[in-house]
Amino acid sequence: MPVKEKVGIVISNKMQKTVVVKVESRYPHPIYSKTMVKTRKYLAHDEMSKCNIGDQVLVQECRPLSKRKRWLITKIISKSSLIT
Repeated sequence: MPVKEKVGIVISNKMQKTVVVKVESRYPHPIYSKTMVKTRKYLAHDEMSKCNIGDQVLVQECRPLSKRKRWLITKIISKSSLIT
């Protein structure tokens, strides 16, 4: 079974070794053909706490690490231009 990977943006890094990643999926409405946007938030493990708010990251599904944390940061695609 292939490993699931998603690309998202870090929206919170206030926890230790954990970040909240926002992933958007765009799809056409079945009747009206308007592009709909569905947003989902995932808790992801960030071992070295390298991610900042606004970074674009690649997350990969892994074994359960806590009650809600089931994703792992595998790569930082682009760093944020925000200074935090």
